[in-house]
Amino acid sequence: MEERIKKTVSSLRIAYFCFWLVPVLLIIYGECGGSFVGLYADNMRASYYTETLSILATAVCVPVSLKLFAWVLAKKIDQASIADALRLYTVWSFVRLGLLALPVWIGGVAYYLTLSSTGALCAAIGLTASLFCLPGEERLRRELHIEKNGE
Repeated sequence: MEERIKKTVSSLRIAYFCFWLVPVLLIIYGECGGSFVGLYADNMRASYYTETLSILATAVCVPVSLKLFAWVLAKKIDQASIADALRLYTVWSFVRLGLLALPVWIGGVAYYLTLSSTGALCAAIGLTASLFCLPGEERLRRELHIEKNGE
């Protein structure tokens, strides 16, 4: 059981690292003069659409990702056996990070396409929300009500 918990935490940490790695690579590419930087900077219609998409993605994905995980944790994961609970916890953690990744990627691309700070703000909101999803063994044990051996 302990090994399975450590494996679950490890996979969640890798996913979280990748979640942060993609925006960092996008920033490096964009700041080093990527081919798409400023492509639609003078197009007001494209700027409006990308800003609107960024705002809507952020407004929908951030609260849904955080609340959906809490709901699934209470309604499905808590009633499953330990093995199923670990599997479900991993799957829904990936879903939560995927939902948070949408506004980050959309906002980052929108920022570099239009050079409008709205996309950067939406990406920053998504990244900040991901701090509430920081994986760790203590958190996993607390959320799944698993006590350490010897306690």
